[in-house]
Amino acid sequence: MDVALGGTFDPVHDGHRRLFERAFELGDVTVGLTSDDLAPKTRHVERSVRSFDERKEALEAELEPFAAEYDREFEVRCLEEPTGIATEPQFDYLVVSPETKDGGERINDIRRERGYDPLEVVVVPHVLADDGDIISSTRIVRGEIDEHGNVLEDDAESVTD
Repeated sequence: MDVALGGTFDPVHDGHRRLFERAFELGDVTVGLTSDDLAPKTRHVERSVRSFDERKEALEAELEPFAAEYDREFEVRCLEEPTGIATEPQFDYLVVSPETKDGGERINDIRRERGYDPLEVVVVPHVLADDGDIISSTRIVRGEIDEHGNVLEDDAESVTD
């Protein structure tokens, strides 16, 4: 079985790792990594996203242990548009997070228009940080949490009188 998933993955965190694990449980994995042009449009804070090449290298290092554990192949490809690689005929599954489920439905509409079978959209629940909110790259970039969801101490709150 062939599995697709996509994202910016900057920085990679435990929520992403849960997506990767589920994808490798299902089959060989192709990750669409947002291009340098597309990536900034996915960011909700004022911070540039690392270059495609930097993100790809870091992502491949994250994927290798999962591929080895599940004896699967993987490929990282450049994603130029949000619907990207998943509209190609070879895929069976699309792994998404809850907030990207609607995108999976749009991808299946495109696949039907092209005469391809729809993908099975597999929604992976969010991983929660210690504070009960979701782990996200945006929260990590803002300095609220680390990649594992540990809440980072606010410098202003740590000052004693």
